[in-house]
Amino acid sequence: MAPAIKTASPASTPVKKPLNVGTALPYEARTALHLKGLVPSAVEDFSAQEARAYEQLRNKGTDLEKYIFLSWLRNTNLNLFYRLVLGNLKEIAPIIYTPTVGQACQEFSHIYPFLAPPNSVDGLYIPLNEVDNIDEIIQNYRASIPEGSEPETTVITDGSRILGLGDLGMNGMGIPVGKLQLYVAAAGLDPRRCLPIVLDFGTDNPKYLEDPLYLGIRQKRPEDAEFYAATEKVLNGLTKAFPGIFIQFEDFNTPHAFGLLDQWRDRILCFNDDIQGTGSVILAGFISAIKLAGIPAKDHRILFVGAGSAGVGVAKQLVDYLVIEHKIPEEQAKAMFWFVDSRGVITANRGDTLADHKVYFARHDNGDTQCKNLDEALEYVKPTALIGLSTIYKAFNEHVLSRMNEINQDSRPIIFPLSNPKTKAECTFEEAMRFTNNRVLFASGTAFPEYTIPESGEVRVPGQGNNMYVFPPIGLGAKLAKPTRITDSLIFAVSKSLSNTLNSEEIARGELYPRIERIRETSAQVAAAFIHQAVREGLAQDQFWIDLVTANPASSATSASPDGTYSQRVLDEVCKNMWAPAESVSQLIPTKL
Repeated sequence: MAPAIKTASPASTPVKKPLNVGTALPYEARTALHLKGLVPSAVEDFSAQEARAYEQLRNKGTDLEKYIFLSWLRNTNLNLFYRLVLGNLKEIAPIIYTPTVGQACQEFSHIYPFLAPPNSVDGLYIPLNEVDNIDEIIQNYRASIPEGSEPETTVITDGSRILGLGDLGMNGMGIPVGKLQLYVAAAGLDPRRCLPIVLDFGTDNPKYLEDPLYLGIRQKRPEDAEFYAATEKVLNGLTKAFPGIFIQFEDFNTPHAFGLLDQWRDRILCFNDDIQGTGSVILAGFISAIKLAGIPAKDHRILFVGAGSAGVGVAKQLVDYLVIEHKIPEEQAKAMFWFVDSRGVITANRGDTLADHKVYFARHDNGDTQCKNLDEALEYVKPTALIGLSTIYKAFNEHVLSRMNEINQDSRPIIFPLSNPKTKAECTFEEAMRFTNNRVLFASGTAFPEYTIPESGEVRVPGQGNNMYVFPPIGLGAKLAKPTRITDSLIFAVSKSLSNTLNSEEIARGELYPRIERIRETSAQVAAAFIHQAVREGLAQDQFWIDLVTANPASSATSASPDGTYSQRVLDEVCKNMWAPAESVSQLIPTKL
């Protein structure tokens, strides 16, 4: 029997409404909030709420239904949502982000009303014809959020190149929403101070222009001059309203991704995850793979399939690594890379006009040889490493994988099918294992199941080059140290630090990345290394962290060189600054209402 509830306070007594905790709201609080008789009488602890939510999640028939359920939960009970996510991260991460978020974006206009209660504010939708009113839009947002919860971190997209799915227009909002959930889950950013933004600048996708339920503006995308002018107004408005906000550019088309980064990286605190984040996480996996491949770093021949912003960004960071870590001259390091795009291997004399970002890696040593496809490139290059960012499903077929194994009999083949979602992946982990006689050093862009080797029963875990290993700790480090900008050497330090986070068991199993279940631990370590590097380079502006790093230098750090090291004292302080959901209702409900 439920205990008796004392007489309510007068209805006229003003009561501050606490954070929604649902069925965990204590009797005294229910009385003060005049909820007597309006909710079931049971008062639950958070573990009971989690059990119920998890039961409902598992009962959903499809991943999209799970996505919708989790979105509604996040918008109605933030604490329960993150308790559920952190308690089941390996299972839930592929639902709130890739691969399920891809389908959610494609269907966003159709499911939007069911993701949150009516009139809930879950980010900014900025139409092209309203950029002159950006100050008013920001003021509207400010009025909708609690005092003291102004955003510290934003992820912004225009939906023009969502994952490997192309131009989704305003529907791309699912990406900033999902990314920020990973910032919170992986690195402990405060979810109340995260702001997803979509620039609703139109779409060139006729599917959405003709969709009667599409919620974005119905017009073609603007020309470059109008795009950059409009984006500048938005960014100026954001940085004026929220000085020091950390801005992540996400899923812009390739020319605009590079253009925005080049234009803004030295002016504001910003970062492009497709270019810098993808490069950083793949570099970390590649550092681990080189250690296991069986040949010196200088002898690798690296073939990229796909030459968009992500592919070129990855390759440039690998070049920097070879130059800095292995002392290989830049021109020699650059010559270790070949790129295949839709017309074949990229060469300077191929006969077409190359996009600006492709020029750096165009081959000049091919003579009259022009490889028109991947099969020809395999025989010409004889790569030790094959990296896919092509968004071409099954591009690494049985022939390609078997040939990689044959070419690399004296070393282990490195195969990274990085395109996502799963429907765009160049191959699966199982295929890579089977067709390389289980010798592959593997990392993918999307999650694949473990593989059991039939002959031995040994279970192998696929590496996932998931950007969530790097962008959350970069965001956490940026929030704490407040660097003036994000430099290439800061990103390099992140990669080095991530490669050093593998524990002895993971190294013994030949894994390239730490287990996802440890991501809060590894994010803290990477953020600590980021802060150390920011202080070494004179970029950090927060005096607390400057003083802390100065008083507690990393033991192996002898210069500003990005080595990914950190001190235990700084790591301890980073951990103290990571947000986590409450353990008990007393942390959320004031003693007196």
